[in-house]
Amino acid sequence: MHSNTLKKMLIQGAKELGKNLSHEQTDKFFLYMHELKEWNKKINLTAITQDEEIIKKHFLDSLILVKAFSFSSQSVIDVGAGAGFPGIPLKIVSPELKLTLLDSVKKKINFLDHIKTVLNLKNINLILGRAEEIARDWRETFDITLSRAVASLDVLAEYCLPLTKIGGKFIALKEEKVEDEIEDAKTAFHILGGKLNCVLKVKVPGTDIVRSIIVVDKVTKTPEKYPRRPGIPKKRPL
Repeated sequence: MHSNTLKKMLIQGAKELGKNLSHEQTDKFFLYMHELKEWNKKINLTAITQDEEIIKKHFLDSLILVKAFSFSSQSVIDVGAGAGFPGIPLKIVSPELKLTLLDSVKKKINFLDHIKTVLNLKNINLILGRAEEIARDWRETFDITLSRAVASLDVLAEYCLPLTKIGGKFIALKEEKVEDEIEDAKTAFHILGGKLNCVLKVKVPGTDIVRSIIVVDKVTKTPEKYPRRPGIPKKRPL
């Protein structure tokens, strides 16, 4: 597909989600895509490698979060950031965000460090580690804790809510059918100091994909014993 057509797809898709991209922001997305594909030849960052698919299933899929929240200068942590989704696309459209990217794979952190430099993105902190391990040092630090990770919602809650400050939000990006998962996670929300705020269904522009954005308010302090040690949340969800 011609690059002008791809640019129009990205610009139009972002516009549908309420974001008008500048030329500089559009260029950053395309440089990001180029670097993602180059690095992906050496390390496994994504199974999505076609330009059109990257725009729709990574960039626009990340940007649907602006439908749930008005991102400005908040402190945000992306838990399980992988190749940078959704954190980096949100940072490109909201440069004033104070963004922390957390991943347990060193090669992915190396890629994110490269992207941060190449795209000249300021105020990005990278952490190599697992959510269960960093919770002591970063406990109740962030205004918003994001995750697009594949873990079930009750497990994600134990990774994310301890890092979220009281009055902040834990936001999870999930598949369309999420009602059973939400029901299963209600106990975890309660134990960890969270309260379900809303579930938004948003269609990814240019696709038939509908995503669920789950917004959980952090209303009370998370008990000190959570998160449990690495591996336990997944083995024995709350």
